[in-house]
Amino acid sequence: MAPGSSRAKRAFDLAVAIPAAILTLPLQGVVALAVLARLGRPVLFRQRRPGLHGEPFELVKFRTMLPKPPEADGDDLADAERMTTLGRRLRSTSLDELPTLWNVVRGDMSLVGPRPLLMQYLPRYTPEQARRHEVRPGITGLAQVSGRNALSWEEKFRLDVEYVDHHTLAGDLRILGATVRSVVVRDGIAAEGSPTAHEFRGRTQDRGQA
Repeated sequence: MAPGSSRAKRAFDLAVAIPAAILTLPLQGVVALAVLARLGRPVLFRQRRPGLHGEPFELVKFRTMLPKPPEADGDDLADAERMTTLGRRLRSTSLDELPTLWNVVRGDMSLVGPRPLLMQYLPRYTPEQARRHEVRPGITGLAQVSGRNALSWEEKFRLDVEYVDHHTLAGDLRILGATVRSVVVRDGIAAEGSPTAHEFRGRTQDRGQA
């Protein structure tokens, strides 16, 4: 991204995220109380995620799952058992993402960009897929308005790299508008058979082992 374009994108992020974070504070308070009453502490979910150039930052969201039992192996069934009714509602309306606005304000993220995934995925990407980290990760992105978790990992990464190569402020506005529509119709919230996205395991030929 050209320096001028990068500065314009950052200015746009701040112009939208700061008012949005402040105006939604009452709603964030209501959601926090609901999470506290239904799930207990902690109210916030915090996790290290890869940001710009793969550098880690702490992502903050509202918690939607019960704690993982010690015997759980991290598979989709364990996630299904831990997901609560409140958690499903928060995810389907994207209310769990409201604290992430503060990640945008801090400069960890952008409003629009490839979603920040897990740190353990970094060595699993192909060189082309790893290009998704050439811009700040986003709260929403091209992949999210093109099918969200209903897409395959390959389709998501292709769209992420397409965004990296062709993004504009006008395009960001279109993606934000499409995101509102996607949330309203609750389209592609989860992968089939899973309350969340399936784990990305990479390809055998890309990783050099099974």
